[in-house]
Amino acid sequence: MNRAERFRIMLLLTLAAPPAGAAQERAVTLPDAIRLSERVQPLVVRARSEVETAAARRRNAWGAYLPSLSASSSASNFFSEGASRIDPVTGLLISGNSSNQSISTSLSASVDLFTGFRRGAEMSAVRAGQSAAEASLVDARFQQALTTTSQFFDALAARQLVGVREASVRRAEEQLKVSVAKLRAGSATRSDSLRSLVTLGNARLELIDSQTDLASAEAGLGRLVGEIGRVRAVDDSVFYQVTATIDSAAVQADAEARSPRIQSAAASATAARASVRASRSAYWPTLALTANTAWNASGSNDYDLLNQRQVSLGLRWNLFDRFDRELAVAEREATLDVALADAEDARRQVAAELISRLAELAAARARIEITGTSVAAATEDLRVQQERYRVGASTIVDVLTSQEALNQAEVDVVVARFDYLRARAQLEALLGRTL
Repeated sequence: MNRAERFRIMLLLTLAAPPAGAAQERAVTLPDAIRLSERVQPLVVRARSEVETAAARRRNAWGAYLPSLSASSSASNFFSEGASRIDPVTGLLISGNSSNQSISTSLSASVDLFTGFRRGAEMSAVRAGQSAAEASLVDARFQQALTTTSQFFDALAARQLVGVREASVRRAEEQLKVSVAKLRAGSATRSDSLRSLVTLGNARLELIDSQTDLASAEAGLGRLVGEIGRVRAVDDSVFYQVTATIDSAAVQADAEARSPRIQSAAASATAARASVRASRSAYWPTLALTANTAWNASGSNDYDLLNQRQVSLGLRWNLFDRFDRELAVAEREATLDVALADAEDARRQVAAELISRLAELAAARARIEITGTSVAAATEDLRVQQERYRVGASTIVDVLTSQEALNQAEVDVVVARFDYLRARAQLEALLGRTL
């Protein structure tokens, strides 16, 4: 090997070396990553806020059955300017100015006795809205868990692919050493060492690409868990336990009954139906009972408190409001139609996605078995070809072809393994529970 070839090899070694300071500052397990992402990601934070708002709406709707109570108090100083006059009895000059100070306080209460069934309909609507918000929170948590899990597996797969590429570089380096040794011994041609050098260069370029993908995946994982920088995914042997075949009929029934997406859409439809009933309450009269008591005093009577009490029963019936009620009913009925259509579409969408996820899971399980067999066969084939090349019974092309086949088989194993994990995570997000 001449000086130019040795220089190229050293250059490739330098490019493939990990940069200084590439050590990870933090590593997280999958449960920790999911927990941390739920605390900082807007999707879950927004859904949790909606649940709190829905609870406040329900409390407000329940408060409509209670009386309203208010208290007020005031004080005033009245002054009036007038012309002076002579008292005809005493003959004294009397000022025309007058002033008077007064205080007053009052307490009033009012309660709606009948609202045309509006309060009951609004209570039903807010209860359904709260159920929809809670189901949406469950769905948001599982969707965020799916996003985080996918990113976690991307980072873990990228790290394993780096290991695969490093193994392929080591095999290429060993093969280059063998080719150079055979060239010096005169049992191989210069073309063998050059082909081995090209294979080594390609292996190092693939390693560089894998390291770049790893940096991107770990940076994305850091963003999801609320960190700036790269976060390493911690491997776990549980990830590689392939579950038995799933009963599709049982899973489909479970999805119909428990899927957060279906429950949220159904609760939204129930809330829309109750809103229609609430809008129709405007056609009924309303009956309200009001009570008021007040105490007044002024300086002219030495601030003696005088009590005033009032109780009234009021009936109000809006007979015609220029079709405002009809507009409100029509708008809420249109909202109900959309909500019902969304609920039915959610059921169909979940059923369609369920079929796809089960098919993906079965396919990934089969690919794991096939690729595992392929790796074992490719490893043995490479060993045989390398031995044949050492004794001169095989060419460098045969060795490099077997070496590339093993590299690809190892990559396929990693891809199949994490395709299975992603398909399982997608199925869990659809069902709203862990398998």
